[in-house]
Parts: sequence; structure tokens; C-alpha cells
Amino acid sequence: MKTAVYPGSFDPITNGHLDIINRSLRIFDRLVVAVLENKDKNPLFSTQERVAQLKEITKDMGNVEVRSFSGLLVDFCESVDSKIIIRGLRGVTDFSYEFQMALTNRSMDNDIETLFVSADTQYLFFSSSMVKEVAHFGGNIDNMVPPSVKEALKKKFPNLV
Repeated sequence: MKTAVYPGSFDPITNGHLDIINRSLRIFDRLVVAVLENKDKNPLFSTQERVAQLKEITKDMGNVEVRSFSGLLVDFCESVDSKIIIRGLRGVTDFSYEFQMALTNRSMDNDIETLFVSADTQYLFFSSSMVKEVAHFGGNIDNMVPPSVKEALKKKFPNLV
């Protein structure tokens, strides 16, 4: 069984993230969505909230497991018996950063492969940061996030409709 790991902060989860999850499931038997727990960042949603949101959203997808992790991604991959990392790309700037990360991960574990999945064109223009900014100002995020995530964002941003 081929297992891949799709890591990220997912703060918040976007439709772009879900697109990468669905497309990865066409390639791999099992996908572990790895929610980064980063003590240096101040996320909008706690690690537990992000894990719970992703579990709810992916519960009917089959062969998706959601876990949190901290520390080195290569160590997490080893813990779930995977040598494949999935990374979504929206453009050249994403590639530059992700390519450096892929090389760093490969330097720590020569068997690690990083698969870059280009974002669907309808998701190219937004990020989790942009979703938070639009939500903060009460803008329309219906095409950016799943309905359950929008409801969670409404609790953080009362002026969001």
C-alpha cells in the first residue's frame, strides 16, 4: 500500500487544500494529512480545531487519516511508513520555497520523494492567509472554503456573512 503525507498548517482549510487531497487519493492508496503544530506561529485555529475540521471534512473520502505533528517532517513520514510528501503549488514563488524544502528533506532522508501537485486554476489566486484577510473584512469566501470552515470563521470574525 502506497502512503503519501500531505503536510500543512491548514489555517484555515481551503477548497484548494481539498482539491489536492482529492487528487492525491487518485494516486495513492492512503493519504495522511499532517497538520503542523508550530509553537512559533500564532494560528487562528488551534491544532486541535484544525485536526477536527479536517477529520469532519474528509470523513467520507476513504483512506484519509488526519494527524498533527511537530518536529521534522521526515521523522513524521517515517512514523506513518511513508516516503512520499505531497505539496501543492500555486505558482513560481511556491515552487522556489517548496523546492528548497524538498532538497532539505531529501538531504535528511535520501528515500524521501516530494510530489508537487499544481493547484487547479480556480484555486490559484488564494491562500489561507488571503482567506483570513477577506474574512476579517467581511468579504465573500464561499468559493474559498468548505461551508463548515466558513461557519468556524464566522465565530472568529463576527462581521463575516
